[in-house]
Amino acid sequence: MNDIIIVRNLSKTLGRVKAVDNVFLTVGDGEFLAIQGPSGSGKTTLLNLLTGLEKADDGKIIFDGENITSMDEDKLALFRREHVGIVFQFFNLIPTLNVIENIALPLFPVRMGKKGMFERAKIAAENVGLSHRLEHYPNELSGGEQQRVAIARALINDPEVIFADEPTGNLDGKTGTKILELLKDLNRSRHLTIVMATHDDSIAKESHRIVKLRDGMISNE
Repeated sequence: MNDIIIVRNLSKTLGRVKAVDNVFLTVGDGEFLAIQGPSGSGKTTLLNLLTGLEKADDGKIIFDGENITSMDEDKLALFRREHVGIVFQFFNLIPTLNVIENIALPLFPVRMGKKGMFERAKIAAENVGLSHRLEHYPNELSGGEQQRVAIARALINDPEVIFADEPTGNLDGKTGTKILELLKDLNRSRHLTIVMATHDDSIAKESHRIVKLRDGMISNE
């Protein structure tokens, strides 16, 4: 398995806290990797660094052969749009947009007609089982359905890697299991690399490999 992400000496300080402390990490192409740790261990900060949403203080991230730590904000935004999908714990849906509009949102900066955008959004909705909810708004959806919208939105640009930050954290156990099964299916059927942050042992165990994070550092415990 070739490595799609290589992390070396990565560090980030937030305030007086070293949120990520000298992390070395690799992610294989097609791997489903779980980054596991308690609240405050640095999982979200690490994901934000890997996606370029935050800048590292030290270290290097090689993503598909490119050093994203040396990119400026414009290049990072373009890189994210072309290579990365992000699923947030709190869904981050726009309440005034319906399902198909929320899914299509990442395509708006792209020069594409509205018809083309919505066709791609429909396909992404089908992939997560939401074809029957396209005209509904976020407040008309269950938590699981909202997370499926977030996953479809992350898929819309056909990314190489999906980063999921506690994707089951705001869901009940049964719904969380369904979301996890959806991610596993995407990983298998599309050879889609997934990096998932979670505090939950039972969720982490469903991945190919677990990396444990404690106090910003990789732990061997």
